[in-house]
Formats: sequence, structure tokens, C-alpha cells
Amino acid sequence: MKKVLLVGFICGALAVVVFHQGTLFLLYHQFPLLKLLGVPDAFRPGGAGFNIRSVPPLGVPQVLSLAFWGGVWGVVLAGLVRWARMPDLLTGFVLGGVVCSVVGFTLVAELRGAPMWAGGNTIVWARAVLLNGAWGWGAAFLMRPFSMRGG
Repeated sequence: MKKVLLVGFICGALAVVVFHQGTLFLLYHQFPLLKLLGVPDAFRPGGAGFNIRSVPPLGVPQVLSLAFWGGVWGVVLAGLVRWARMPDLLTGFVLGGVVCSVVGFTLVAELRGAPMWAGGNTIVWARAVLLNGAWGWGAAFLMRPFSMRGG
């Protein structure tokens, strides 16, 4: 149980910095290449990631807040990988891309007073699935050397 908590939290937090924010960085800076493939302008994120702007309620930098919550979700993912016997990378992508996005569009939106389901903006949905899926896939990938399977 300690291994799930520790490895899950550390890998989840690291996956935010490396995979989630890294994908956001690439999406922002390499968007002209995506435009050539027909991706709409609205898909381009508003920032390049690694935002150090303070966020409520504690006033910590946004990237640290995201890393903390990534660590919390990483514990959930580590538990799923350890006990559910599902393919780890697929589980990570689905947990991040689907479950975390749904929680963000419902519970978190309600707490922040934001429109539920991003006001129906499907481009925001697609970007969230991509970024959160990258986090989940990356977190599961980072857990692989720690043999999360078993007992």
C-alpha cells in the first residue's frame, strides 16, 4: 500500500511536469505545424504551460497545484494498475483523458463557478482529453520500472 501511495504520487506529479505541461508546451509552440493538418485555430492553447501564476486558495504557482493534483490522481492510477489487472498505458490514458476531464468539466467547474462541460465547447473537450490523456499515459509509463503489478 505504501508503494502505491508513494510511487503513484511521485509519478503522477512528475507526469504533470513532463507529459501534461510538455504536451501543452509543444501544442502551443508547434501549432503552425498542426494548422497544416487542418487543426482549427481555437485548438491552440492560451499559454505555453509551466504557468507560475498564483492560484487560490493557497496562492501557490499553478504548475505546482497541477502537480499536486496529478500526484493525487497518480495514487488512483497506481491502485488501478496494481489491482485491476488492466493494460497500464491504456488505463492511464483513459483515467486521465476521460475520468479526469469529466471531473474537471463537472465537479471542478462547479467549484470554480465556471460553465459545466466548458459551455459545450467541443474543442476545449478535445484539448482536455489530449492533455489529460498525455498525463495519464505518462504517469503509467513512469510507474513501469517500479513493478506496480502484483499482490
